[in-house]
Amino acid sequence: MDTRAGNAPDVFVSVGSMMPFERLVHAMDAFAQAHPDLDVLIQIGRGRTEPAHARWLRLMPPAAYKAHVVGSRLFVAHAGMGSIISAIEAGKPLLMLPRRQALGEHNTEHQMATAVHVGCRPGLYVAHDETDLVVRAAMLLADSGTAPAPISYFAAAELTARIKAFIDA
Repeated sequence: MDTRAGNAPDVFVSVGSMMPFERLVHAMDAFAQAHPDLDVLIQIGRGRTEPAHARWLRLMPPAAYKAHVVGSRLFVAHAGMGSIISAIEAGKPLLMLPRRQALGEHNTEHQMATAVHVGCRPGLYVAHDETDLVVRAAMLLADSGTAPAPISYFAAAELTARIKAFIDA
């Protein structure tokens, strides 16, 4: 049963809006070549690589981005908090490939730390490299992946009470 909204892709890939992520684009374009039966859409941002086997666009309005996340079967992105929150809010499995400082993709290794911290949550998956990324993407599509556990829009009452007590002290 196809539960995608409108013309949403099977796989929506996002590098985010701030910086290129050529490694992710190359890997998911290769995935699209190996899976011609799947509709793969890659948001490439300001990157140099223009996919040859997947549909692509540079940037899109937030509403279109959200619609692609919601309508896709699998969301693939870097390990940025915006992508993570988008996946959780949409209830879509997220496969992350963290940007690496060592490869010149970011100025710190904070995405590795983020991936370690959130990658243990149901529905949030971390690929260790490009090969692992395409293998995990195929596996998640084969079993529909687990939706991420929802999160609250508000801080826990215990946390706000402790902050209030600290301020009032």
